[in-house]
Amino acid sequence: MFLRVIHSITIVCLSALMGGSMEYDIVIYGGTSAGVSAALQASRMGNHCVIIQDNSHLGGLTSGGLGATDIGNKAAIGGISREFYRHVYDHYADDSAWIFQKRDVYRSQRQAQDDNSMWTFEPHVAEKIMRQMAADANADVVFNERLDLNDGVVKKNGRIHSIKMESGKVFAGKMFIDATYEGDLLAKAGVSYHVGRESNATYDETLNGVHFNLYYLTDRGRLYRNTYHHNFTRPISPYVVLGDRESGLLPGVHGDDPGTHGEGDHRIQAYNFRICMTDAPENRIPFPQPENYNPLRYELLLRYIEAGVFDVINLSTPMPNRKTDTNNFGGFSSDNIGMNYEYPDGDYETRERIFQDHIDYQLGMMWFLCNDERIPDNVRAQVNRWGLCKDEFQDTDHWPHQLYVREARRMISDIVMTQYHCESKTVVDDSVGLAAYGMDSHNVQRFAAYGIVRNEGNVEVGVETPYPISYQAIRPQKSECENLLVPVCVSSSHIAFGSIRMEPVFMVLGQSAATAASLAIKDDLAVQDIDYSKLRERLLQDKQVLEWKN
Repeated sequence: MFLRVIHSITIVCLSALMGGSMEYDIVIYGGTSAGVSAALQASRMGNHCVIIQDNSHLGGLTSGGLGATDIGNKAAIGGISREFYRHVYDHYADDSAWIFQKRDVYRSQRQAQDDNSMWTFEPHVAEKIMRQMAADANADVVFNERLDLNDGVVKKNGRIHSIKMESGKVFAGKMFIDATYEGDLLAKAGVSYHVGRESNATYDETLNGVHFNLYYLTDRGRLYRNTYHHNFTRPISPYVVLGDRESGLLPGVHGDDPGTHGEGDHRIQAYNFRICMTDAPENRIPFPQPENYNPLRYELLLRYIEAGVFDVINLSTPMPNRKTDTNNFGGFSSDNIGMNYEYPDGDYETRERIFQDHIDYQLGMMWFLCNDERIPDNVRAQVNRWGLCKDEFQDTDHWPHQLYVREARRMISDIVMTQYHCESKTVVDDSVGLAAYGMDSHNVQRFAAYGIVRNEGNVEVGVETPYPISYQAIRPQKSECENLLVPVCVSSSHIAFGSIRMEPVFMVLGQSAATAASLAIKDDLAVQDIDYSKLRERLLQDKQVLEWKN
């Protein structure tokens, strides 16, 4: 129960059933929103492509529960990405789409519709649109296949020739796109990358590295308290026996040195699932108890509630049809802090263990809040209004199929996007799309200090205006690989990636990556050698937004 199905029957298009090596113009590894966007653009430019996905779903996090679109200024989004949100609008313009509530009753701060676009949606609606986009691309779609991490990449003369899956299937191509959240293809192709937080000194930043409760003053005099949010606002004991250091630390709390402010470390921001809940009785399934349920994992939460704070599900953004996109909020919530450090470079067994642990943790938390008799009656009643949706994620026990991998590997290329690009202090001249969200990092560790528990790593600093992302940030250094594009694990620092890492931006970069790949094929060039003026011309022709002209 609640295990991601990997080794199931592979669903492929007819051309992929022939066996042996399959050849394409563009091979897209990863059926995320970026991968689907790339496939559609490749098709529009006359190229045949394949999307290879490690499970049986398309759309990644966009179809995996993140229906409350994060972007900042939506006017920064164009091209195929904007097309997706227009398809969402069209879906909900039909009265038949409103099953559990009337359209005129639905309200959400993120619901704002402009230019016939809609930015909140149900998971199954997103996947339906993603599958239609892949069909429109005439792309071969290969489900339930994973890259062989031992010898899965064959390179010749600085270019990827083919990639091999664990099943033995081989896919050859002229160009390759790594559209995964993890960056396995770029890593196995020998491309440089980083995992964890760089020190502030690495790129002369102020918001990278270990980040304690400090104030940050912007050039315009705005004062941000970076780590107040999502920390404990009451002194909570981290010990198994309240106040007794000798009893040991509670699960999820470490007693090691948390590091010095501004220094780099191996830690990455916490993952969670964006669960889709409903309070519609006819569609609601009570939260089941996970097999590996351990109530001690929630002792901190209990103590926090007893101290007068209950905010666990406060960030539940309304979705159509009486559903939510529920994210982490407060000092103790759905983020499984510190339990993902092995994920980016881990093998598949390690990742599946972490994936399952995140299910056990988050589902167990909801069970705990609904059923543990120590929880106050009013809190239990509030949480028991909600449950999983009968009509969502029907092949994964109504639980999201996509873990929110907020960051994993990040490529290191000729340009690394940093805090200064986000703040528009440094502006690139080879834009392939805009980012507009604030520099946002979730907590990366939970530790004990002076007899209380602390979270560390949260940063929330806005950006003044949308800013351009460099083409050089989505392709490797030429000496490392000449025919690979990377629209997700882009070349950026930890804090800059916190701004870039939004699903609409990934779709924008997926389209731009496929455009560059198509031009490289047409002119028989390495991706590093294409004429940027031609790339820019085609991107603008296809309605990408490349600069901010407010």
